[in-house]
Amino acid sequence: MTNRHAPDIQPKRGRGALRMLAMLLAVSTSAGVAAWAFQSTATGHAEEQAQSMPSAGEPNAADQIERGRYLVNLGGCNDCHTPGYFLGKPDPSRRLAGSDVGFEIPGTGIFVGSNLTPDRDTGLGNWTREDIMTAVQTGVRPDGRILAPIMPWRAFAELTKSDAGAIADYLISLPPISQKVPGPFGPDEKPNLLVMKVTAPDGSAEGG
Repeated sequence: MTNRHAPDIQPKRGRGALRMLAMLLAVSTSAGVAAWAFQSTATGHAEEQAQSMPSAGEPNAADQIERGRYLVNLGGCNDCHTPGYFLGKPDPSRRLAGSDVGFEIPGTGIFVGSNLTPDRDTGLGNWTREDIMTAVQTGVRPDGRILAPIMPWRAFAELTKSDAGAIADYLISLPPISQKVPGPFGPDEKPNLLVMKVTAPDGSAEGG
């Protein structure tokens, strides 16, 4: 006897298999999308963290400034550039804002330690980081003028670029102090401040 319902069995089973296959594909696709999204998010976070961290061997800004402070102190910059220092009473409120005592070089003139704070009118406020580094290591100002012979740039020329940059970064970080330093004065000019003078035992101005 022929079963009248037999022709309907295979189509129903086929439709069920197709539905199952579609469900499996949907689940697989959803899992793949979720995995891709998680991987992308994790990669993005890793890249952000890498960008925010300093490169290996490269100091961060705070460390660089602290290094500059250490070098400025070690190099004796306070001696010639802080008022009161040569009088035994350095003024910490005007640190590195320029000396109040001149230094006479026989036959050359009288020079006063300049204002090293980033004040635009009386200090280094218009100098770039590279300007400061160049002056420290070569004795040449941005305007081309050579610094006074008493400035020990020849010794500072031995600094690494990193250390010269640290000094510049520290000076730039200082609070600007408005204090105009007098001078320089030529050999025949009369100074308007106290002066330290080097003389020979016989009193000769030339020391010879």
